Amino acid sequence: MSAFAKTLSPALREIRIFCCQSNQASAGTRQFILSTYPVIKKHNPDLPVMIREANGTPARMFARFERGVEKHVELDDLSSSDVAASVARILSVS
Repeated sequence: MSAFAKTLSPALREIRIFCCQSNQASAGTRQFILSTYPVIKKHNPDLPVMIREANGTPARMFARFERGVEKHVELDDLSSSDVAASVARILSVS
C-alpha cells in the first residue's frame, strides 16, 4: 500500500494510466494498479482515475492538475515498486 495514495495534492484533477493487458513490459504497472487503485479510490473517491488497457500500448501515467497543467511518466519495464516510486514522484510535483 502506498502512502502517497492517501495524501494526494488538492490541485490534482485526474489520473490516467495506460498499459498493455498482456505485454510483459506492463506487468509492473498492472500489479501496481491491482494493489494501489483500491487505496487511491478509498481515500479520494471523487478523483477520476482512468485505467486504459490496449494491446501493444506502452505503460505510462498522466496526471492532470489545476489550470490544465499535465505531467506524465513512462512506466514500461518497471517493477511494481519502481512504478509506485515514479507515480509518487510525479504526483508530488504540482
